[in-house]
Amino acid sequence: MEYRTLGKTGLSVSALGFGGAPLGIPDYLSHEDRDGEAFRTTAIAAIRHAVALGVNYFDTAPGYGDGRSERVFGEALGGLRDRVVLATKYAFRDGLKPEQFSESVKATLDRLRTDRVDILQFHGGYFDDAYADRILASGVLDWVDEARAQGLCRFRGITAEGPSGGLERLLRTGRFDTLMIAYNLIYQSPCNCVNQPPTGIIPFARSLGMGVTTMRPTTCGFLPKLLRAEFPQLDAARLTRLAIRFVLSTPEVDCCVVGMRTPDEVAANVALAADPASRLDLEALHNRFL
Repeated sequence: MEYRTLGKTGLSVSALGFGGAPLGIPDYLSHEDRDGEAFRTTAIAAIRHAVALGVNYFDTAPGYGDGRSERVFGEALGGLRDRVVLATKYAFRDGLKPEQFSESVKATLDRLRTDRVDILQFHGGYFDDAYADRILASGVLDWVDEARAQGLCRFRGITAEGPSGGLERLLRTGRFDTLMIAYNLIYQSPCNCVNQPPTGIIPFARSLGMGVTTMRPTTCGFLPKLLRAEFPQLDAARLTRLAIRFVLSTPEVDCCVVGMRTPDEVAANVALAADPASRLDLEALHNRFL
């Protein structure tokens, strides 16, 4: 496994991370019963197999199936907690009081069966200026600092679906240690490799010393569905592999977080992450001049 330093946190994280959304959200990429014993057993085996193969970054959220994903992580990582970097999130709503945020995080820690998480992330979407204003005025970032002082988390993060002026304003505050953002070969604007050096919110975050993780590397199935609409013979598994290779090949990304459900998926993705020959030359791919 390749390991990278997660920005100013100093944490050494595997280039491939384990994402918990498919383990908790019903019908997310598959129709398996998330509450079924067979699914839970396979998910736990996948998580433990990932740790055995060197994956040490695990990302989840209370919103992934009303805490279901966190509960699976908590059960699977029993006895393994000190071997992994554990990241989760908290939901922001206007009007919530500090004690409500604290109650939510304590419930999260109970589900994860731990006394602290390594990274506690603001669970965000798209940040326009008005949303950024409300966040900055709410006091929620002061609450996160207090949660950190109490030992409930080690570092503070933020997640986003895409770049925006509001997100850039939030990052400039210096109140976050990590950024998690949607980035893949369909949606490349967060790290525009046409420009050299690359531009976008990912290089900007790195310029602030932040660690960068990415979500939706396999395009949530969009790429295979799109290409197979025209080329039905294409192998969806190979398209998924290509999508992961693209993100792993981006030097500005510290950890490519992939949602996985089975030990076989884990093994295939770990082998890909551990293979330097699978990396793509993104600068050459984006070169428009012959």
